[in-house]
Amino acid sequence: MSFWEAFILALALCVDSLVVSATEAFRSRMGWRQGLLMALVFGLCQGLFPLLGALIGDASRAFIEAVDHWVAFGLLALIGGKMIFDGVKNTEEPKNFNFQFSIFKYFLLGVATSIDAFAVGIGLGLQERLLAVLYIVSLIGLVTLLVSLLGVYLGKRNIPIPERAAAITAGLVLIALGVKILLDHLGIF
Repeated sequence: MSFWEAFILALALCVDSLVVSATEAFRSRMGWRQGLLMALVFGLCQGLFPLLGALIGDASRAFIEAVDHWVAFGLLALIGGKMIFDGVKNTEEPKNFNFQFSIFKYFLLGVATSIDAFAVGIGLGLQERLLAVLYIVSLIGLVTLLVSLLGVYLGKRNIPIPERAAAITAGLVLIALGVKILLDHLGIF
């Protein structure tokens, strides 16, 4: 995976972190230290979850090597499809983050925004070598940290985020990456 593919993947995966950090910064009126702590936790979770998934993918590679490209494509297509569905559905889900500041709260939010990254990590483990995965997940964590800080900034300034458009775009990016993996393996691309 090239740097730009990994960077685009990182941006697609951190859309939830952007929205949650902006919402939390707006609703709680957090200070910059709390915002930095939240962004660090989000970046850590967003980096560790795909690493854990990649370790599982790497361990199972020998068993499913003949269909690994289909598995990676399927995982990315499912996650991307869910993101698109969430972006176009009519009902707006209320984001209720009313409990007080704590590292535990940020950890729970970080886990919630990183579950899709775990599934993407499985696909990475099937397609990439472990050293490349370490590079990719480090980039995902760093990009998430920076984008979460951007979310805190926007939330503190009460600048709205086009959540629906961001979710749809992120979903399309994940599906496109899945298609590219499939076409690369089939020798078409």
